[in-house]
Amino acid sequence: MSEFPAKVRTQTSTPAGAHGPAGSSFPALRSLGLDLGFLRSFLGVLMIVELVLGLLVWALIASTFYQPIPAYGWVMFVAIFFWLVTIILFAMYLLQLQMKLYMIPWPVVLVIFNTAATVLYVTAFITCSAAVQDHIRLPGDYNKRAAASFFACIVMIAYGASTFFSFQEWKGFGSNAATSQVTN
Repeated sequence: MSEFPAKVRTQTSTPAGAHGPAGSSFPALRSLGLDLGFLRSFLGVLMIVELVLGLLVWALIASTFYQPIPAYGWVMFVAIFFWLVTIILFAMYLLQLQMKLYMIPWPVVLVIFNTAATVLYVTAFITCSAAVQDHIRLPGDYNKRAAASFFACIVMIAYGASTFFSFQEWKGFGSNAATSQVTN
């Protein structure tokens, strides 16, 4: 019994998340709870692409005389609606607010949101592309609407990729129970 303390080794450590967000050495960023690792993730990069190019889609259409063509009303609705919701989700994930709202299944919400955005952006892309006419009164409108169609296609692809990656995150592909228990 006297040998027991000499044979036992103990080591203490702090959990990985105890020091704040990964890579955050600034105290102000730690107090805000910014997740700078999210900006480097596939989902974060795709959200930035969706925000920038989604802004281009609706800004290009809004800068033309689109009111007489009802199809552009649908494209504007889809572009602005998903741009605003993506801003909200981006801010929530950047500030780690989804951790505070743990009762909401965020991986499922992201899969449903990205799937809906992909499907509706497909319709917006097709509508925008079909409504581009070369006999427009204002000469710059044709180029702006054609560019909006191109960027709508890129945003549609970005939302499709986000759907793929959020589905993989939801189902947990690429990990097993042992690694998910260690990282959580």
